[in-house]
Amino acid sequence: MKNFNHIIASCLLVFVISCKTAAPVSKTSIQDAPYHNLGRDGKIYAAFYQQRAAEYEALCLQAYNIAKLRLDEALAQKSGKPLAIISDIDETFLDNSYYAVERAKMGKDYDQKTWEEWTAKGIAKPLTGSQEFYQYAASKGIQVFYVTNRMEQERTGTLKNLKQFNFPLQNDTNLILRSKESSKENRRKDIAKNYDIVLLLGDNLADFSDLFDKKSETERSAAVKNSAKDFGKKFIIIPNVGYGDWESSFYNYKYDYTEQKKDSMMYDAVKTTP
Repeated sequence: MKNFNHIIASCLLVFVISCKTAAPVSKTSIQDAPYHNLGRDGKIYAAFYQQRAAEYEALCLQAYNIAKLRLDEALAQKSGKPLAIISDIDETFLDNSYYAVERAKMGKDYDQKTWEEWTAKGIAKPLTGSQEFYQYAASKGIQVFYVTNRMEQERTGTLKNLKQFNFPLQNDTNLILRSKESSKENRRKDIAKNYDIVLLLGDNLADFSDLFDKKSETERSAAVKNSAKDFGKKFIIIPNVGYGDWESSFYNYKYDYTEQKKDSMMYDAVKTTP
């Protein structure tokens, strides 16, 4: 009996010492926060909307219909230079949600290597109404410039995709990929030297102006309000709820944040009351 009591006392002593020496656990640490997998599973939900919703098709048609009206207005005006439009590619007229779904179902997010493997296939589908719009622009003699942040090594797959779905390519130099800088401003300025740019199409605000390049959420919102007259007139935006600078700006462009940290930040950011 004495031996048993001695054993019990020893165990209690070890337990007390362990409790006193253990490091305190922060209830608010990122590591201890519930993981909701919003980043990856959110891509699936976004793709579900993009691939299945008739409302998404309607939004695309609405954008391209307005774009066509603006082109007709521009054609009715006199210009000292040939007319041109500048268009982004991904989620502006090619649907890459299939890549996002494939990665998410594997439990992974975007990375450059697998993205380039995807674009090399040249199989991204056109958004509803896009083929008709770009073909109409080309038929009116308007130069269509594709200014994209796809890399130069993606040129072959991109050309394959454009040709497969009959997107006009009036000149090999009209496909302008990214070289060094991610900003498209200098590429737009180069086009403006010889052309009157009457319309810009994109899914990301940085597709329109350097006013939106690498800006904070607050600055982006202010720039949108300051450019209000341009949306629907010169800037035509296609909805993209899967990815974009709207997401990166929330993380202050910290691309090395862990998925768990991003998840926690997103979860805490959305509110239940206005």
